[in-house]
Amino acid sequence: MSAEPSVSRAHQPTPPPTPTRTARILNMLHRALIAELRVYSSIGRAIARRPAVPEGGTGIGYHRPVLTVLIIFIVLSAVEIPILDLIVHPWPAVRIPILILGIWGLTWMIGLLCAMLLRPHAVAPDGIRVRSGLEVDVFVPWDAVASVAISKRVDEPKQPRISVTDHGAEYAERMQDETNIEIELERPFAIRLPGLAPRGGEHQVTTIRLWADEPRAFLDAARPFLV
Repeated sequence: MSAEPSVSRAHQPTPPPTPTRTARILNMLHRALIAELRVYSSIGRAIARRPAVPEGGTGIGYHRPVLTVLIIFIVLSAVEIPILDLIVHPWPAVRIPILILGIWGLTWMIGLLCAMLLRPHAVAPDGIRVRSGLEVDVFVPWDAVASVAISKRVDEPKQPRISVTDHGAEYAERMQDETNIEIELERPFAIRLPGLAPRGGEHQVTTIRLWADEPRAFLDAARPFLV
């Protein structure tokens, strides 16, 4: 591992302009479309057994804390479809829309599960990819990384992904309010999050925190690229 990085100057990001209502609506529709397409592409990856990990890279999962809950929801949804179909069977005008919505909802949850399994964090020769669910995919090249360390932290619920610290802006991709990997950057680095500012869009950060199911494996995968 490289030595601990020196303290950098505090970086106070300039507040971005507030997006208009039209921009918010268009962005929401765009995100919904991307998520819908990624549901089916993730199911396809699961069928083909092709995780989204670059050649020569290592995939590190982040799904363990929520896997049981997600599977329970999928099972309940699968059981709910035939039960509702029996209840509304005499009324085709009601039965068909409910059946379509039920199948779509079940497919969407299966796609989300596949995305979490087939789109893990990736530690690859070109850099680190921080991922979460259907949307988040933040790439950081190795020349921007100063150090990677195991550092468990539990934050308050509903904390924003981007927060300003004494050493600059920090991006945290939590799983149930927890992170266990800390990536210190050599300099303020621009990342892009889904959505519009202030929660989404481009942010200059100096630290990245994330949750990995196997933090030691994440560290071992990163070590050869940092030495």
